Amino acid sequence: MTAPVRAAERGPETPAQTVLPHSRTEDVAGLLSGTFVVSLGLYLLQSSQLVTGGTAGLSLLLSYGLPTPFAVLFVLVNLPFMALAARHKGWDFTLRTIVSIALVSGFSPLHARLFDGLHLDALYGAIAGNLLVGIGLLIVFRHRSSLGGFNVIALIAQDRFGWRAGYVQMGMDVVVILASLTVTSITGVLLSALGAVVLNGVLALNHRPGRYLGA
Repeated sequence: MTAPVRAAERGPETPAQTVLPHSRTEDVAGLLSGTFVVSLGLYLLQSSQLVTGGTAGLSLLLSYGLPTPFAVLFVLVNLPFMALAARHKGWDFTLRTIVSIALVSGFSPLHARLFDGLHLDALYGAIAGNLLVGIGLLIVFRHRSSLGGFNVIALIAQDRFGWRAGYVQMGMDVVVILASLTVTSITGVLLSALGAVVLNGVLALNHRPGRYLGA
């Protein structure tokens, strides 16, 4: 049997082994771009009268039945989860998450003003909206942040048990999508379910524990 190679005999680290954390400028740019992409995806869903999973989907669902705008509901729904994030993920992650939630809420009214009465095919809205949300979330996750709520629970489960964040969130999203039956048609629920599968598939395929050393 071959003897184990000592660390000193392995030679210099390869580039893949070198951990290069993001700079503060990169974090700021990453959170701004990631939350902007997420907010655009959520606007496409809202324009199609669909929901998605997570607290974003729950906030969309509530906005269809309440006079309160999505931007306000998204902040309020996520407040209870911040204590959980602080306890299990630390204050750095929690503060980044609070900033990300605030940015999504701040960007949301911008799209409504600039698109001015956008009408989308519901199937396109479901797929494109959730693809954008998934891509934006990946950017946010890579900069040690989240969008609160179910994202926090999914990341905690991934860190502690090795479960993929996308699969954990998918299970919780089912509840939100089924609840949308109270405000939309069966077709809307099915399209929302399709979109949630797209979103969580993006996360499951691209966000795995240990894949990125510089996270």
